[in-house]
Amino acid sequence: MPKTILITGATSGFGKAIAETFAAAKWNCIITGRRADRLDSLATELQQKFGIAVHTLCFDVQDRKAVFAAIESLPQNWQSIDVLVNNAGLALGRDSFDQANLDDWDTMMDTNVKGLMYVSKAVLPLMIARKSGHIINIGSTAGKEVYKDGNAYCASKHAVDAISKAMRIDLLPHRIKVTAIHPGAAETEFSIVRFKGDENKAATVYEGYQPLVAKDIADTAFYCANLPEHVCINDLTITCLAQANSFYLHK
Repeated sequence: MPKTILITGATSGFGKAIAETFAAAKWNCIITGRRADRLDSLATELQQKFGIAVHTLCFDVQDRKAVFAAIESLPQNWQSIDVLVNNAGLALGRDSFDQANLDDWDTMMDTNVKGLMYVSKAVLPLMIARKSGHIINIGSTAGKEVYKDGNAYCASKHAVDAISKAMRIDLLPHRIKVTAIHPGAAETEFSIVRFKGDENKAATVYEGYQPLVAKDIADTAFYCANLPEHVCINDLTITCLAQANSFYLHK
């Protein structure tokens, strides 16, 4: 019987690559995002290319009511979720603490931290009822060390690290795995979003070395999700060869 994965932020970057990788292995996919047109396009692509079933949920993880309404709307045959990937997240701005934009702070905290918690809380009853499940939280090397002008983004990813540890403890009685994957520099839409559409500025982030790509993280998530039932990778930091941690890069 095919397994089912739910991926937040599935319309680009890591989320899209994760959907494609699991669909290629014949997993059915629940894909979520804020952009209905992109969701529908990806759903059609996955169905046609891999012959799997896809269910779309269009909502913003920042909206608590929308999150719970979306999960509660799942048809009975979509409620057996084997893996949840909390991928939705973003960085906005790269400013010193005293110069940072408060709206950017709110968006990062509401998406990266509260959104992850809302989706997990909404999905967990379905996993607990089956005494089985796996939550994969996409963190960042920014959740391991703080770097200059990273302030709120680093704080949000440190929170993801802490939440993952807390989940792992609290969900032990329910036999639910919790894995945190912390990627380093990866060439996706991440920097374009961070620099608010400035593609030239975003491109400079990846000059002079070979960064990770979305498929690297998708392959890592797939490996973690396909280990024996008694094995759980708790915490994994992954960088390209040129990167040592959140701020040391060799170019």
